[in-house]
Amino acid sequence: MVDRIRASHAPLELVVGLCLAIATLTVFWEVRNHQFVNYDDNRYVTENRIVQAGLTREGALWAFTTTHASNWHPLTWLSHMLDCELFGANPRAHHLSNLILHLANSLLLFLVFKRMTGMLWQSAFVAALFAIHPLHVESVAWVSERKDVLSAFFWMLTLWAYLHYVVSPGFGRYLLVLLFFALGLMAKPMLVTLPFVLLLMDYWPLGRLRLDGSSPNTSESANVSAQPWPKFGLVLEKLPLLAVSAVSSMVTFLVQQSEAAVQSLAVFPMRVRVANALMSYMGYVGKTIWPRHLAVFYPHPGHVAVWKIAGAVLFLGGVSALVIRMARRHPYLATGWLWYLGTLVPVIGLVQVGAQSMADRYTYLPSIGLFIMIAWGGPHLMPRPPWRHVVIAFSTASVLLLLMVTAWLQVRHWQDSRALFEHAIEVTHENALAHHNLGMALYVQGKVGEAITQYRKAMAINSNYALAHNSLGAALVTRGRFKEAITHFSRALQINPNYEDAQKNLRMALQQTDKSVEGAEARNHRGILLAGEGRIEEAVAEFSEALRLRPRFAEAHYNMGNVLSGLAKLDEAIAHYLEAVRIRPGYAEAHNNLGIALAQQGKAKEAMDHLSRALQIRPSFAEARNNLLRLQKTAPSP
Repeated sequence: MVDRIRASHAPLELVVGLCLAIATLTVFWEVRNHQFVNYDDNRYVTENRIVQAGLTREGALWAFTTTHASNWHPLTWLSHMLDCELFGANPRAHHLSNLILHLANSLLLFLVFKRMTGMLWQSAFVAALFAIHPLHVESVAWVSERKDVLSAFFWMLTLWAYLHYVVSPGFGRYLLVLLFFALGLMAKPMLVTLPFVLLLMDYWPLGRLRLDGSSPNTSESANVSAQPWPKFGLVLEKLPLLAVSAVSSMVTFLVQQSEAAVQSLAVFPMRVRVANALMSYMGYVGKTIWPRHLAVFYPHPGHVAVWKIAGAVLFLGGVSALVIRMARRHPYLATGWLWYLGTLVPVIGLVQVGAQSMADRYTYLPSIGLFIMIAWGGPHLMPRPPWRHVVIAFSTASVLLLLMVTAWLQVRHWQDSRALFEHAIEVTHENALAHHNLGMALYVQGKVGEAITQYRKAMAINSNYALAHNSLGAALVTRGRFKEAITHFSRALQINPNYEDAQKNLRMALQQTDKSVEGAEARNHRGILLAGEGRIEEAVAEFSEALRLRPRFAEAHYNMGNVLSGLAKLDEAIAHYLEAVRIRPGYAEAHNNLGIALAQQGKAKEAMDHLSRALQIRPSFAEARNNLLRLQKTAPSP
């Protein structure tokens, strides 16, 4: 029966494929005129010497051994190298490579679901939503997200190979599934959930897994398997795939930890992560249905109101209960919903990588689950004949046209760094990263004054933004304002002592100024530089000399306290912190570090007093808030 359906649909498949290609190219063709952006494209291409050298033996070895960009994805690196080998650093070609991969993914998705289900129009609708949805613009229009479209290509090939394996099981066909899956993981480790998705496919539409012993609904399944398999056998079948997932997950976690990309629980406590994960699950659904205010970066909100968390729990729990209850009559709902929930797990924020709350690119594969629910469930909401087909056709055309226009407009925001981050500032709130990167774009254009304004806005939102302090210092140097620049380079190093660019810039700025070269401030700045380089004894000497020259120098006391605390000389460190807050009572950082040192000595009450004081001075001081909450949990009750 399925073979006859497939034969009758063959001409239509060609027409659908052609329409998909035209729609995708119409939406994304403008990317051929886009530039690289100053967010990750520098690490992946424009400032990456090894990638720009093209395909070389050194580059291939580096691709498989590097932890650069906080990921192990050698195939992604090799694909960027291939582009540079063929086209150089021309952004046009790099963008078109992403577009070609996205087009291939859309066509493969259509063909795989058409073959699995035997349903032409539902499969076409899923593929069309995938091809032109505005949420997917980020994955296509951003050169750095090559890993998204490349890994998805191998995801689709894995589904295709798995379908052939199911139709005619064999060792060779299973090895092909395993090969495509492994290649996908080497493009982006987010594919670790694919074995779980294959198990969902076994339930619907393949009909291999029948939870209640009944036959699958043949009107909604291709039923390519003549007999259901034992449940345990299907799980056992996935064990090699799960083993590969486990290895990939372990490698990814170790790489991200080595690059300090994984945020600590002190910065994002588990309760904050769980709350954000719940809100993100609901937020992605909302943006799928109504894609507005899309941005390259969404700042992490920190704490979420209890009523919002409760609403998210009710929504997610309600939908889950509903699709499970309807699973027997409408199995595609359960498959689609669990596809969505499961494939987002690696990027939902329980392991927090980076400072974003969510990201449009994370929906590239997970959104397919929601599209399945819409494509197969939508017709059940339509009226009965004779108007049924007219309403379905009109609704489908309207939705796709609206999405095409919205996606086309979203693509335009990616034309260059300035357009991208101006839009992000417009549609988000308190976006320090967007202000900083807009400043970088303006600085490159020679608009140093406007760049300085943006850097200051970034620091007004996040005073501990080391990158913004360093960038502002560099801009001030071009204006000859060395004293201010040195202050910001030093602040960047206080926040991140291992910040190599700030170390280099501070050293250069100190060499450029001869004024007060032996003064207290110069000594203090040199001490910060030496501490960042690990030259602790020399740093202590510089801070001591700064304090000899100016005994009431709060910042030098604070820096000395930091160095002594690192040497486990807590009594001396506490003395310097106390002196810093006595001289400058509003010194939030000193109160915070004093609280940490006192807590290490078991003086919980005094520690909480200083941490509370830090929060009174600066209510948005996340580190102090987390330290206080953690201490309140562990401190003994009075």
